[in-house]
Amino acid sequence: MTATASLVLDPADTCLVIVDCQVKLSNAMPNEPLGRAVRNWIALVEMAARIKLPVCASEQYPQGLGGTLPVLKEALMKVMPPTRWLEKLDFSCCETPLFQQFLANGRRTFIVCGMETHVCVYQTVRAMVARGLRVHVPVDACLSRAKHNWRVGIDLMERTGAVVTSTETVLFDLVKRAEGEHFRALTKLVK
Repeated sequence: MTATASLVLDPADTCLVIVDCQVKLSNAMPNEPLGRAVRNWIALVEMAARIKLPVCASEQYPQGLGGTLPVLKEALMKVMPPTRWLEKLDFSCCETPLFQQFLANGRRTFIVCGMETHVCVYQTVRAMVARGLRVHVPVDACLSRAKHNWRVGIDLMERTGAVVTSTETVLFDLVKRAEGEHFRALTKLVK
């Protein structure tokens, strides 16, 4: 595969992974980046539902950090095929047997976003890239409590070979053309 080919998001070969977007963890995030990330998570989930991408959502120690943010959980509950839910203690999603099943679906490209960028998102991306998977990370859909840790996480993911991108880039790449029902839905999502 050429380097350019690894940059392409083919809906028939792509999945979405939402990492630890939980209530108590979100309370520690800066307000403006959190608001932007929530909008982007929902846009990614709504497009995934529309074009039928498999979706997995993880929760890190939900007894302590709470469940997934209600507005995001509502969007995730509408995804078909149904969202795979993953409860974990390891920072990387890849250490969980249920996630291994999700990875075994035959698709090779994954969009990964969530919290915290420099811990759970980074460790998940690092493990996925080590398994030979193509990973796209929309930076505006990733959060850390401190901006310098967010930056460190993004830099480390890029060094692993992940594609560092943005939510709009991902959405437009999935839709491909400025016509049809998916494009009309996309224009509403990015307004």
